[in-house]
Amino acid sequence: MAGDRRSEVRRVLVITLILNLLVMAIKAVVGWATGSLSLLADALHSVTDSANNVLGLVANHFASPEPDREHPYGHQKFDAVGALGIAAFLGIACFEILSGAVGRLFSEESHAVNISPSQLWILLAVLGVNIFVAYYERRVGRRVGSALLVADAKHTMSDVWITMMVIAGLIGVWLGNRWNVPQLQLLDLVLAFPVALLVFRSGWEVIEENLPWLVDRMAIAPEQIKAIAMSVPGVVNCHAIASRGMIGRQVFIEMHMVVEAEDVETAHDITEAVEAELEKRYNPARILIHVEPPDYESSRITYDGRPSEGGGGSLGSEK
Repeated sequence: MAGDRRSEVRRVLVITLILNLLVMAIKAVVGWATGSLSLLADALHSVTDSANNVLGLVANHFASPEPDREHPYGHQKFDAVGALGIAAFLGIACFEILSGAVGRLFSEESHAVNISPSQLWILLAVLGVNIFVAYYERRVGRRVGSALLVADAKHTMSDVWITMMVIAGLIGVWLGNRWNVPQLQLLDLVLAFPVALLVFRSGWEVIEENLPWLVDRMAIAPEQIKAIAMSVPGVVNCHAIASRGMIGRQVFIEMHMVVEAEDVETAHDITEAVEAELEKRYNPARILIHVEPPDYESSRITYDGRPSEGGGGSLGSEK
């Protein structure tokens, strides 16, 4: 059973929420003061960082790994739902950035960007805060097995790259103002588009990582589970093998197994040994083993979706 690390995850989310609010405020103030579209778009992206932290705190409240009467398999899918919520926020940010850039591209009004060296130094300090938040969340998320923290770290890391691009563009704008090269003003507008692409990429990665958990995709190849089970003395055959969850976070394994035993106690000891071997390899794991009669046979190792000719669900022909 996975341990309840929610208090540690909650502490990380609170710390990063405070830092993200600070970053968002600085970017918004500097963006408004300079008239920079790319920086305002970056500030919008930072708004989603803060919203993600709030969403994470809500999801974390419901993401207990311990089962209860209404949720006998635990609550960890709330964690994945929260991660997909982050992907939704990323999609919103991507749309807002693109619509703002396209609107200014076809606007007839002049939008000059004026930035000072002191404002650039402030943005570099903000970049340092972003890097710290991304590293901190990813390190703790991997250590405690929190999909929410790892997903939010990906989001924050995209913010790091975005801020680096924006700062590079604003340095170019500043140089253009000093050297009287007005064409460099376009850097601010042009960079808004790759910012949107980076936001979209981050959201897609979060979806790819968490969707298999929500749709109960196979977590472990049934052949691997069978090989481990058959290595235990006393196991004659195993079939109807299924698994779901995510390795390292929480895995559920079930199978039917034929054991060489003449009494219940011996059969129980064999199944306990199989469970111990599987837990050693895939912990945290919850394992359910159904013991079959000694003369029971099945040609199907797992579920393949074809109709059964016997009594084994969708396992196919049994005898």
